[in-house]
Amino acid sequence: MTKQLTIALTKGRIEKDAVALLEKAGFDLSFMADKGRNLIFESPDKKFRFLLVKAPDVTTYVRHGVADLGVVGKDVLLEHPTGYLEMLDLNFGLCKFSVASTPAYRPNDHKRKRIATKYPTVARDFFNQKGEDVEIISIQGSVEIAPVIGLADAIVDIVETGNTLVANGLEVFEDICRISARLIVNKASLKNKPEVLDLIHKIETVVGDKEVPFQ
Repeated sequence: MTKQLTIALTKGRIEKDAVALLEKAGFDLSFMADKGRNLIFESPDKKFRFLLVKAPDVTTYVRHGVADLGVVGKDVLLEHPTGYLEMLDLNFGLCKFSVASTPAYRPNDHKRKRIATKYPTVARDFFNQKGEDVEIISIQGSVEIAPVIGLADAIVDIVETGNTLVANGLEVFEDICRISARLIVNKASLKNKPEVLDLIHKIETVVGDKEVPFQ
């Protein structure tokens, strides 16, 4: 008997791209066309259940086994790195982590820097790898103003087009890493549900093994 698979999707653009990818892999997801305000969707044949959740919650649902699989950005995985297995780079949702600041920023001076970010783990790990001791200032909203008003020397943030940085008088000084949507899986589900591995293989044939670079 086929077991139902529960998949947690990040609401928004990643969700739409994930649905398109699954349809390309041969799955009929027409039942999700008219979503309205619904957050849970079940396929007519009961094989799939989709949960539309906020990005950080995807890892939580997969970690606790509420979802068998999840689709979420690599940025979230870097901040929440445990309790699941990362299986595939899906090659959409492309952007990057970067260090940015005003033109007056001097990355190579010996001053202890203050770094504002919504991603403290990513920022701390990056500067630790460089052997730099920095003060991390956690910001929940827009971080772009932090260097402008003197709260921080620089920021670590996600950069897609760079337009927001330019609009706030900032520029990129260093790129940290490429970000894209990833497929993650619950460890027990991978072991106990053959359907999980079958789904992963079908997605893999569509995605391929070539990494799409962020331009």
